[in-house]
Amino acid sequence: MEKFGKSQPVTRVEDVRFLTGEGRYVDDIAPADALHGVVFRSPVAHASITELNVDDAREAPGVQMVLTLADLEAAGVRPGLDATLVKNIDGSKGAAPERPVLARDRVRFVGEPVAMVFAETLQQARDAAELIEFDYDDLPVCLGLEESETAIHEEAPGNLAYHFGMGDAAATDAAFAAAAHVVSLQIDDNRVIANSLEPRGCYAEPEGERLHVAINGQGVWGFKQTIAKALGLDPEALRITNPDVGGGFGMKAQDYPEYVICAHAARALDRPVRWMADRTESMLSDNAGRDLTSLAEMAFDDNHRILAYRVTTRNNLGAYNSGFGQPIQTELFSKVLMGTYDVQAAYMSVKGYFTNTVQVDAYRGAGRPEAIYVLERLMDRAARELGVDGWELRRRNFIPAAKFPYRTVTGELYDVGDFDRVLSHAEASCDRAGFAARKAASEEHGKLRGIGLCYYIESILGDPSEGARVTFDEDGGVSLFVGTQSNGQGHETVYARFLADQTGIPMERIRVVQGDSDLIAKGGGTGGSRSVTVQANVTLTAVAGMVAAFTPFLADSMGVEESAVRFDNETFRAEGSNLTPTMLEAAEMARAAGRDDLLRHEARDRLPGRSYPNGAHVAEVEVDPETGTVTVERYTVVDDFGNLINPLLAEGQVHGGVAQGIGQAVTEHVVHDEDGQLLTATFMDYGMPRADILPMFRFETEPVPSTANPMGMKGCGEAGTVGAMAAMGNAVQDALWDRGVRQADMPFTPLRVWSMLRDASQTAA
Repeated sequence: MEKFGKSQPVTRVEDVRFLTGEGRYVDDIAPADALHGVVFRSPVAHASITELNVDDAREAPGVQMVLTLADLEAAGVRPGLDATLVKNIDGSKGAAPERPVLARDRVRFVGEPVAMVFAETLQQARDAAELIEFDYDDLPVCLGLEESETAIHEEAPGNLAYHFGMGDAAATDAAFAAAAHVVSLQIDDNRVIANSLEPRGCYAEPEGERLHVAINGQGVWGFKQTIAKALGLDPEALRITNPDVGGGFGMKAQDYPEYVICAHAARALDRPVRWMADRTESMLSDNAGRDLTSLAEMAFDDNHRILAYRVTTRNNLGAYNSGFGQPIQTELFSKVLMGTYDVQAAYMSVKGYFTNTVQVDAYRGAGRPEAIYVLERLMDRAARELGVDGWELRRRNFIPAAKFPYRTVTGELYDVGDFDRVLSHAEASCDRAGFAARKAASEEHGKLRGIGLCYYIESILGDPSEGARVTFDEDGGVSLFVGTQSNGQGHETVYARFLADQTGIPMERIRVVQGDSDLIAKGGGTGGSRSVTVQANVTLTAVAGMVAAFTPFLADSMGVEESAVRFDNETFRAEGSNLTPTMLEAAEMARAAGRDDLLRHEARDRLPGRSYPNGAHVAEVEVDPETGTVTVERYTVVDDFGNLINPLLAEGQVHGGVAQGIGQAVTEHVVHDEDGQLLTATFMDYGMPRADILPMFRFETEPVPSTANPMGMKGCGEAGTVGAMAAMGNAVQDALWDRGVRQADMPFTPLRVWSMLRDASQTAA
């Protein structure tokens, strides 16, 4: 462990900057003379455009440009955004209708961009946008997840975007036919809005013959590719930067129209432009998360061993394909389809539908929380119907530790795992033995108490390769250039600490440089919990290269053979020499000797395999049957993250993920009316999780070091959300079960829970 990090809880060095107002967020650092952009958005969910007149807006005070789709096309801009498609069960590709950056002939969701105004001040741009004449003929609004007579796109008859299948349907059907017991459950996964603390924004500015676009996103290279393609630019003529980013959660990883439009406007006007969404605009236009419903079925033998698993899902894509909208509930869902259970007969069938709502894409976990939610809710129901303990049912079906490495039914190769050990740790930590007494105490006060378990596993996603560069600077410090992008996770601390552990360079002398396509040759950005594992892996490679490069140079200085020189992670040493230079001292010796080639070291490496963090979440809730209010009383997490570089930051990531999972379970709920209007478009109507609904979390680890990377680490960025939803769902279901409630779906708002109890009471009567 010493070699790969001291595992010390180092506080985040970047927080001083953020908490004292020194953060460099995109809206803080936009050029002072930049024009302000305002997007004119569709006020209706589905309509044919009969008139779009921007003449008055163009003549308004301060206005420098108004853009429509026709203007962009006349200027040679390629107006569509690309998306990744999945294969249908017949081998064809999913539907790929155009997603224009500004509406073409028809609008398909409330908030769709129709035109964009650029003016000297924000108020002038807003005033001009109100002068745009927009008329339309209403079309039928489609919100349901079923085939409709009214197609939103000609390319998707009935609004069916794809029909995806994975697994062995015949083997699964045969196992169900032979089963002693079959359990099924319909499970809804409600739509949420990411609501990062900092809304989306960007600015664009000419830099001589080149163009610079700053985006508060989750990486630079995808945006560079998209904007260069749209504007017909040589990528080398474009510089993309990510300044400080106030939260991303997957939502900020994707392409959006505003970035392309601002880039074009800056080039066309030869002056800077800026755009920043307000909160309601974000709620209307940011990619949403989740939004699916699944029928989950499980077949068991007489010994309660799982024989087969079948999932039939319908998911909402929104009005268009976003970047990864199609793969999330299909390919990414399948990564952990069977979770931690030793089953080789499974089949999933997924139909994705276009609806007149904003697009749905990645939200913390991207498919894996959805898959685990379905699986673990079904495991809880199976235990009840089979009359067995849910914890023991899981243990009975866990992949045994002796079976690793283990190839799952959908082709994932789990490298290591000891799920029973982790679960036993969680059972002790949550004081499961004391639950009966706590339940009785709640009942004395007229409250219902429930306990819910979720055992999750997730698959680390994203590009397994990454680059790093280390330079020794003239001021005596070191710059570490990385290809990932922090959105608040603490990368500046983690990466600097890791490099310090490997080299002995004091952490305070290390500067982490990220988010600049001119400074970093290639990068995979942040997403899928990839950052620390891929970046630490290539940092090790860079350090090995540094040691190899310095060794012959120092051997000459020490007067020894090259083979005699050793580096002990702090100093170079050689028997027969009194010289013991540190890495910084070796760099200064090289600088003095004119060996500038030793002052810059670059590496690129690829992880040999993915890691699979896993763990147990245990939630305890109280329900007030008079009001339906759900209170989270206790929450325990025991995770297997392998070796940790910084336990403090890992715990912070888990806390944030659990808060988002509890938020979706208890307070967050996107609601549209029948006309497709978003009724939850402000914080007055959309229930963000607050401190007063969250308990103190108990977080512990039971590490089983990964063999898929030399550090033994497993990603932790999204794990908290992957486990939280099912733990909460099972806890609420447990609290309501004795009152006859058999179908408890998120969100567990007071009205919904009260209604569940009322309906169960009326049914019993």
